[in-house]
Amino acid sequence: MGSVSKVFSVILRLGELVCGVIVLALLGRFLHIVAEADVYADARIIYATVVSSIAIAFSILLMPPFTYSFMAFPFDFIMFTLFLVAFCLLETLTGVNTCNAAWYWGYWGFFWGGFWRTPVVVTGPGDIDWAGCASWRAVLAFTFISSMAFLCSTLLGAYVVMKYREEKRHYAQDLSHPVAKAG
Repeated sequence: MGSVSKVFSVILRLGELVCGVIVLALLGRFLHIVAEADVYADARIIYATVVSSIAIAFSILLMPPFTYSFMAFPFDFIMFTLFLVAFCLLETLTGVNTCNAAWYWGYWGFFWGGFWRTPVVVTGPGDIDWAGCASWRAVLAFTFISSMAFLCSTLLGAYVVMKYREEKRHYAQDLSHPVAKAG
């Protein structure tokens, strides 16, 4: 384990933590608004909230660049998969239309903008004045960025563990070599 891999590990963990906090904060705020409106919360949003909560705890736990943080690369891969699934689930709500999709202006923007307090007939994004568009795009972006950070942590962890095992094997072979025993 070199110092470069330790530095990259801390940077990646910090990135995972920041992305998880941003996603959790935005989705948590939206879930608070939905709870105030006394309506259902979309299951995909709840899933992304849970995944980002787990990512925050996991990132804090594995922030110190000790050997165990590199050995957790299988869990990094699981988190990569969970975040990628969360991104795909959230992206399919709006597709390429993002803030022009019916789901956005009929659900996210409607509640984010507080239009549920004074009933408004919403026929498009202009009716809600693009409420919450930036936050929705931020949720999508940071969910994807977080998945890529976990993928990089997976690759770094697998590389460090492979190198560590190789060094141990060479060290064990050197100790068992007849010349080493005679010296």
